[in-house]
Amino acid sequence: MSKLPLRGIAFCLIPPLIWGGMFPIANALAPTVNMFAMTLIRYAVVALLLALMLVRLEGASAFRFAGHGPRLFLLGSAGFAGFGLLAFTALSYTSSTNVSLIMAMMPAISAVLAAASARRLPPLYTVTAIAIAFAGVSLVLTGGDYTHLISAGDALGELLALLGAICWVVYTRGAAAVPSWSTLRYTTITTVLGVPSIAAATVVATAVGYVDSPNLGAVLAGWPELSYLIVLAGVVAVLCWNAGNKALGPINGTLFMNLVPITTFSIIGIANLEMPSPAAASGVVLVIVGLLVNNYCMRRSARPAQTVAPPSQEAELAVQAGDRAATR
Repeated sequence: MSKLPLRGIAFCLIPPLIWGGMFPIANALAPTVNMFAMTLIRYAVVALLLALMLVRLEGASAFRFAGHGPRLFLLGSAGFAGFGLLAFTALSYTSSTNVSLIMAMMPAISAVLAAASARRLPPLYTVTAIAIAFAGVSLVLTGGDYTHLISAGDALGELLALLGAICWVVYTRGAAAVPSWSTLRYTTITTVLGVPSIAAATVVATAVGYVDSPNLGAVLAGWPELSYLIVLAGVVAVLCWNAGNKALGPINGTLFMNLVPITTFSIIGIANLEMPSPAAASGVVLVIVGLLVNNYCMRRSARPAQTVAPPSQEAELAVQAGDRAATR
């Protein structure tokens, strides 16, 4: 078994466990610090922390764009302004169940973008794993009752969530544009370049009256939630995510996003002292099966074919001579 897939799997497992608590925590903070201000504060501090890490580990020269400036600006804007603002704003128009289910579409979105880019369909085992995992997520979130997912009033929120999911997939795939860069360098540069877009969106949203500016007291009172969103969800999770996807590839890596809604669902259930339904438990099993099937097939397809050549006559004679010498 290759060490690289195991390392990539470990990196891709960490973010869903952290991001699973992101939506409940953000919702708890939203009444006092709106999503625009929350996202701006969060990523401004994340950008500062990552910049300090990058200059300490790789030096000031690592901040050079090497001709990739415009592309990295668009990727940072998509990943942090696009996903960060669209996905959380969607919660104002639809349920967290619907948003989580749409986030679970990321593997399918990644597979479609990869097929369009390469003009080649992804492996059948990956398509199968995506379908199995998505079915599992839908069972977890709905308990097998899909009727409440259909609502015309939720259409805007679901559209915003879908656009946010597309933005994150585009950002994840964008790391391939700078393959020689370290994970820390790509994450830092894109985060720094994404902050101005978040700031611009926040200024516009505040100016038109869509959101109000939070007072300093509310921001300071929300430091436990902000600390989680900044340190764990913003620094640790994103670094692990980019490292894991660099090792596994975006299609395989985004499959782990199916664990995010399951983690969220589990956290809410534990907080409410609720046991999962049989349908939800079956869904968890399906998600795990989808991940295991894809991982097994991915490693098997990457394993080089090994053929055992018959020993030559000279080698046989040498072995026989050694045996005779040993018996003397």
